[in-house]
Amino acid sequence: MRRIMYAGTAFYTGDALAEALLEYARALARHNIADTVFVPGRTTQGEIDTIELLLGPASQIVSEPIELIGGEVEDADLVKRLNELTAELAPRKPSAERFDEGAGATGTDGRPGFNDLY
Repeated sequence: MRRIMYAGTAFYTGDALAEALLEYARALARHNIADTVFVPGRTTQGEIDTIELLLGPASQIVSEPIELIGGEVEDADLVKRLNELTAELAPRKPSAERFDEGAGATGTDGRPGFNDLY
């Protein structure tokens, strides 16, 4: 279980949710954009509730481990969705195209290349 401190308040949520939430917040900040997310959590009074968070470039979120009595707050679908959103914002890595011998220029000898230029 993790305690999330945000905007002067705190709530408790599961480890996987906390990790996905922070990774998404970092991705949003990297792109200088914001989003509102709704996360299941336990309030400081012990009630299970849905917590609304505005995440953006200026968000200051702290997550720390904590031992609480009761089950961990989980939402596998939300973790999956946050991970998908984070992946969409990930930096793009260039990839090489597969070599195709049949494509491109053909030299005077019939082989691929530019032999006829020299």
